[in-house]
Amino acid sequence: MAMSSNNHKKLLSDINVTPLVDVMLVLLIIFMVTAPMMTRGIDVKLPETTAKVLPQKKKHAQIIVSKKGEIFLDSLPVDVVTLKTELVSLQKGANVTQVILRADKNVDYGTVARVMAAVKEAGFQNLGLVTAPEKVEPPKSKKRTNSNS
Repeated sequence: MAMSSNNHKKLLSDINVTPLVDVMLVLLIIFMVTAPMMTRGIDVKLPETTAKVLPQKKKHAQIIVSKKGEIFLDSLPVDVVTLKTELVSLQKGANVTQVILRADKNVDYGTVARVMAAVKEAGFQNLGLVTAPEKVEPPKSKKRTNSNS
């Protein structure tokens, strides 16, 4: 505690909050910069179809197959063998009844087939394939020509 400058020898009870504010501002800036990096997802380009969106069950597991053939179960990297064992434990422990598969449109068909086989071997009957809506271009209109000229 500091002493006052006058001759009363009175103790000051003020707290200097400037260092606290400085530290808090630095932490705020650090969290603002790092937060977008922590929520980065897996880049997957889904195949496009004209299928309608189906209603989803409440509890489901999500499998993502990236362009490089990497397999992720709920954003955790796994291989096909680990995928099967994790799905079995999810089905028993967390009562997951449906699996959602998001595979990149450029991934090898054999990789997707192995993932689907692992899902089936784990005992899941409901497997949903996620696709992007197909981009439909409007038909080009023909310009009318004036035959009188």
